[in-house]
Amino acid sequence: MLNNTLNTNEVKNSANAEQEFTRLSVNDRSTVFALISELPSLPHRLSIQHSENGTGFKKRRRSVVRVDKTIVSTVDSITPVTISAYCVMDIPVGAIAAMTEPTHVIANLMSFLASAGASTTILYDGTGSGATALLNGSL
Repeated sequence: MLNNTLNTNEVKNSANAEQEFTRLSVNDRSTVFALISELPSLPHRLSIQHSENGTGFKKRRRSVVRVDKTIVSTVDSITPVTISAYCVMDIPVGAIAAMTEPTHVIANLMSFLASAGASTTILYDGTGSGATALLNGSL
């Protein structure tokens, strides 16, 4: 289980600044964390939830890690808008004995988002090739 407070390099922003989140709620297989320094009118949340369905070889687990941040619109400086990013992991847990392949899939996604082409440098600032494709809607 995750700690009640996410800190010490667990969550950073694009400027490499640590952002500390505290557990806000736990409900069955769902946990929500809130940025400690958030304004109540502009929530910044990190949530994790898991669900399973099926039985035997057909059993699957769906896990979601999601970040939602409400900001004031930069267009009219009045309207609050929410930005969301999430990762979904859909694993056929009934048909595999080890997490080796799902771990490879996560590594594929993380390296695609955080690398710049053939570079071996990992970019956690949101400027990797995959992150740029997500941000700009490009292929």
